[in-house]
Amino acid sequence: MLLMPDKTWQWRYNTSFDVLSISLGADMEFLTPYKSKVLIPDAFGAAEFDIEHARYYMDIVERLSKRMSLADAYLVQVALNATAARFMQKPQMPKSWFFESSDVCVYSEPGKLFDLRCNGDRVLVLVVETSLQASLVMLLDECCALSDSKQLKRFDTIKVMHDRLHPLRAQQQIVAA
Repeated sequence: MLLMPDKTWQWRYNTSFDVLSISLGADMEFLTPYKSKVLIPDAFGAAEFDIEHARYYMDIVERLSKRMSLADAYLVQVALNATAARFMQKPQMPKSWFFESSDVCVYSEPGKLFDLRCNGDRVLVLVVETSLQASLVMLLDECCALSDSKQLKRFDTIKVMHDRLHPLRAQQQIVAA
């Protein structure tokens, strides 16, 4: 069952786990993976999960459910983490050098899915936020090794220039006659 935002939802910083959380009512708390070093100052006090946050969350849920077949619990997890990244993370500088350039010009907008190519591997990312030249993306695959010592884990975010975003290719069957 999908969780629908309501007026009881609140942003909180969970000091026990050292991560941003969302209080989803009296009995539920959603823990994001985002630690204090990546969060804006507003993330450290109780803050309302406002109408703009709710709209963004619902937009991500809608876009992903049309594009992928996901279990409701995972869909909610992706949408809540994307909302947290969009509204509560510090701005990032692009780190495009980790990824291969694409030869296709893409149109990036929040909720779109793309591939990033790194060290011969393809990983699936969700656009969280976009600007004229770059997009903040969230990793949906389990992990992505950027170098021998640095890796992204599921739901980590990174900002990349648009020329690094590879469109998803539909599987095509070729039948020879």
